[in-house]
Parts: sequence; C-alpha cells; structure tokens
Amino acid sequence: MQEAPTIITRKRRIETNIAPEFSLTSEMIPEFSEDKLIADYRKSSWEAYRSIPMPTLKDEAWRRTDIHELQSEKFHLAGLNGHSSQDSIPASLLKPLAGKIHGGQIVQNAENTKGFLDEELSSKGVIFTDLQSAEQKYPELLSKVLGKAVQSGEGKFAALAAAFARQGAFLYVPKNVHIETPLHSLIWGQGIDQAYMSHILVYLDENASVTYVHEVASPDKNDGQLFHAGIVEILIEARAHLGFVELQSWGQNVWNFTHERAILDQGGSIDWIFGSIGSRLTKNFSEITLRGQGAEGKMSGFYFANNHQHLDHDTQQTHLAPNTTSDLLFKGALLDESRSVWQGMIYVSPEAMKTDGYQANRNLILSRSARADSIPGLEILADDVKCTHGATVGKIDPDLLFYLISRGIPQKEAEKLVVEGFFESIMERIPFEGVKNRFHSAIHNKMKSLI
Repeated sequence: MQEAPTIITRKRRIETNIAPEFSLTSEMIPEFSEDKLIADYRKSSWEAYRSIPMPTLKDEAWRRTDIHELQSEKFHLAGLNGHSSQDSIPASLLKPLAGKIHGGQIVQNAENTKGFLDEELSSKGVIFTDLQSAEQKYPELLSKVLGKAVQSGEGKFAALAAAFARQGAFLYVPKNVHIETPLHSLIWGQGIDQAYMSHILVYLDENASVTYVHEVASPDKNDGQLFHAGIVEILIEARAHLGFVELQSWGQNVWNFTHERAILDQGGSIDWIFGSIGSRLTKNFSEITLRGQGAEGKMSGFYFANNHQHLDHDTQQTHLAPNTTSDLLFKGALLDESRSVWQGMIYVSPEAMKTDGYQANRNLILSRSARADSIPGLEILADDVKCTHGATVGKIDPDLLFYLISRGIPQKEAEKLVVEGFFESIMERIPFEGVKNRFHSAIHNKMKSLI
C-alpha cells in the first residue's frame, strides 16, 4: 500500500526581539516654562510614550527596519549627567550653505546654545530662537504650532521627543515679511550613551517667505551608540513660502528617529530638501499635508549609505483640497553592506479634485551586498486627478562604464563619474550651490573605498 505523501509547510519567521525601554522618568521632563499648555503637552506626551510599545518587525511601518540592537537602557539625556565629551564643531558646518551670510543662526550641543538674529529682521517681528527661550518668552505663539502638525501619539519616538526635547528651534515669520538672508540652525551631538531629543517648530504667517537650513551632526565615530529622536513641525499659512533644507550628518554610531510634517494652507508652498549622509540607522517619517486650495509641496531627497548603514525614509503626500500639487524625488546610492528603505504614499481625499501628484525613488547599487527596498503607493479617492509614481533599483550600466573606460578614463574614476551623473537630476532641483557642494563632497568621501 502506497503511503500518503508528507506535506511540509514553512512560514516566514518574523523576529520578535524588542529593544529595551529607556531609563527615563517623568522627573527628567524639562520645565522651561510655567505655561499650562506647554506643561500639559509635555505631560500628555510622557503618557503617550509610556503607553506605546517599542516598534518591532511585526509593525507594518517597521517591517524592514530592525532596531532590537538599540541599547536603549544605557542612554542618558544629553546635558543632564555632565559626561558628554566636548568635540569641537567643524568650521565647515558653521558656514552658510544657502547664501553668503546668515540672517540668523542657532548652534547647540548638550550643554550650550549660541545664536543671533539680524537686528533688522528682529525689528520686523521675526522670531528665531532656541526651544527653551521660545517656551519661556513666546508660549502663546509657540502653542499655535506645538503638537499641531505632529501628534506625540503617532509613535514611540515621537512621544519621546515631545516629552523630553531640550534641543531645538522656533522660527516665526510675521505676515507679509520676506526674509532674503537664510537662517541656519545646527545641533551637534557628542559622547557615548547620550540621548538627544530635539523639536523644530516653524510658523510662517500669511504671505511670508524664508529659507531655513537645519542640520544635525556629530563626530564620525563607530564605537558605542548615540541616540537622537526628533520632531519637525511646520505650519505655512496662506500664500507663504518656505525653502527648507534639512541635512543629517550624524556619525556612524548614531541611531536616529524623526517624525516630520508640514501643513500648508491656501496657496502656500514648500521646497523641502533632504540630505541623509550619516547615522548607523535612520528611520524618518516625513509628510506634506496640502489642506488649502492651490497649495504646492516639493520634496527632494539625497542619500548615500556605506558600511552597515541603514536608512529608512517613509514619506507621504496628503492632498486634502482642490488644485493642489506635490512633487517628490528621492535618489540614493549604496555601498558595502548598507541598506535603504523608501516607502512612499500619495493620498488624495474625495474633495481634492484637480490634484497633481508625482513621486519617484531611484536607487543605485554599488556592491553585491548592498540592498534597496522601494515601495511607492497611491490611495486616490477623487476621480479628476493626475497622479504618477515609480521606483527603480539597479546597478551601474556596464555599457556606460565600458564607454568611459574606452575613452581612457580609469575604471574607478569612471564609476565615480557615473554616480555623479546619477545624482544630477537631484542637484538640478537644488537652488543652493553650498548644498550642492556638500552633496558632492559626500559622494567623493563615500566613493573613496572604490578608488
């Protein structure tokens, strides 16, 4: 008699290792201001943090980003224990990137904050100050933005930053004020087992405009771990325009988690430029919400990973009103055993007729062990729209490489030229030579291992 066949089924095993909780208490929450709204915001954020579990690979947004090796229990809030080493800030990070001079600048590390604002801008009612000063001096104005774009309950790390942020900046530009000289802020992290929490808040009143460059950076070290959780909240009123350059230049021992959102009212616009160069691991949630008719949002992303870096960008373009436009292009290159993840979504509400939405992600793989995951998405609930998306992951075209080599160019130099050409479409979207030069320097430094 013939035996029945044995059927073996296998299910994909999902790791359930969970990063430990942080060694934080409610007594560590900053009390910069006596304002009740701010105090309640900090308190409710702490409660949200306590109620939200650490993300794991079972969570949809985290399926491709494993953080169980994060040594959360070892971290101390930067500036509280006095053990941070004081590495000097490179002069190159303090130079203007979007113009010849700064109209205002804020520079922060664990213990100190330095800053200035041009007197002419101050006389027009412009406010550009650090988070602590904003909570103390401008609580009523700050509360118009605080918690309005990013809810602390959106995630474990959003709640963490909302409750404990000590570093950060507040920018307010009054109605009809147009700032020609760019503003700049820098958060410089140093030390092992230090946790930095930051909160950036931007409020542009009607028909205002400004260019703002914000950077987070640290020494490029590989030993130990350093942690950063950040929130960026942007509110752009009717017909206002923001040029926002955001650079992530953390050292390769930093675990970096951010939640960011810009809300645009009627006719408002934003040109948002991302540059992700550093960190051991980055998980970034960024969104443009177009809630006013005729609002326009543009997002341009540059990233280059090497060694064991893991860069995960989760982007969303949300159209809530008619005649709104969004345009997103993210491009990245990967070396060694690095990995990138990009998850994008265009959401169009039923009311958002005549929406024009575009998103694309392009990846260049430069080694056999590197990997890129690219997941575009559309959710369209209106019937009169134009939305397109696309994603590519590929290697250097051998025919193009052969052509350059046949013209006498050494192979390694030819590979560098191909990579620079790959990023050219991103460079064309950036109106600032200083930012372009920074990205070109990143390409050169990352490509050294191939030359």
